[in-house]
Amino acid sequence: MTDKRQNSDNGDNGVLLETRQKTKKPSLYRVLMLNDDYTPMEFVVLVLQRFFGHNHEMAQQIMLHVHQRGVGVCGVYSYEVAETKAAQVMDFARQNEHPLQLQLEKE
Repeated sequence: MTDKRQNSDNGDNGVLLETRQKTKKPSLYRVLMLNDDYTPMEFVVLVLQRFFGHNHEMAQQIMLHVHQRGVGVCGVYSYEVAETKAAQVMDFARQNEHPLQLQLEKE
């Protein structure tokens, strides 16, 4: 914070004014899912529901978008949350022997 003093003409009276810094909102990142020819569609729907909180219908729509277009957005989060979710999903995919890949993209 910055202090600025305003004095009256005779200099015996001071008023303290505070300047507040505006906090900047954190940058947001898209978690992108990449299509592959090996990960089952049902597994992708499960991931979208479990890790990204989508209902079954929305998870199916995203899965089909990824399947048809090659990439799709799972969600948008702060960097730390996006990075954590991507790592959790890829660990889960490896445990289930699927090559599923996710990427982060700054919004």
